[in-house]
Amino acid sequence: MNQTSSSKSRTTASKKPQLAPLVSLINEALQEKKAEKLRVLDVRKLTTLTDFFIVCQGGSDTQIRALANNVTEKIKEQTGEHVWRKEGLESKKWVVLDYVNVVVHIFNEETREFYALEKMWNDADITEIEDTPS
Repeated sequence: MNQTSSSKSRTTASKKPQLAPLVSLINEALQEKKAEKLRVLDVRKLTTLTDFFIVCQGGSDTQIRALANNVTEKIKEQTGEHVWRKEGLESKKWVVLDYVNVVVHIFNEETREFYALEKMWNDADITEIEDTPS
């Protein structure tokens, strides 16, 4: 997992948070479908709602649907775990896949900028995942 450090809340190579196996599997599924600006927010010290938020965006409605479908299929196939709650597949502006301890947010660019989850949770340890080359 590649990381960059751009602020004190960002992780650094020497201070890498322990990511759950489910987080790694979800990241792989998102990268397979070329998720853009992929970030993992470790919110375990900030809330009891969940342990991790995974935030990314897709460049089109088709890609957003493909990202969401790939995550749900891969996780079910590899772990047997089903998504607990799924929202937003109809509009494809903001899709939420809730796995209880990990919540995946897949946005289009405009909606991501408007809601700015990373700014709202800026006290979280944020791991930026580099885009995989084509």
